[in-house]
Amino acid sequence: MFEVKKKEHESLDSLLRRFHRKVQQSGVIIQAKKVRYYERPKSKQRQRKEAIRKTELKGERDLLKKLGKLEERTHERSGGF
Repeated sequence: MFEVKKKEHESLDSLLRRFHRKVQQSGVIIQAKKVRYYERPKSKQRQRKEAIRKTELKGERDLLKKLGKLEERTHERSGGF
């Protein structure tokens, strides 16, 4: 835990900035993200199976697009304008 004491005539913004900088330099946030988003390593066999499956699905999708049975998606944003 970090403790930052307010100096005389110091604004709340500068106090928060000092605290944030101290936390960043310690590496606590980086370590927390590593723990939060950790994924167990996959075996080689599982990686191969997933890669083959993705390739097959992509091929099927491309074929359906060519035959006109699958509409192509457009990446339009609906920003409300």
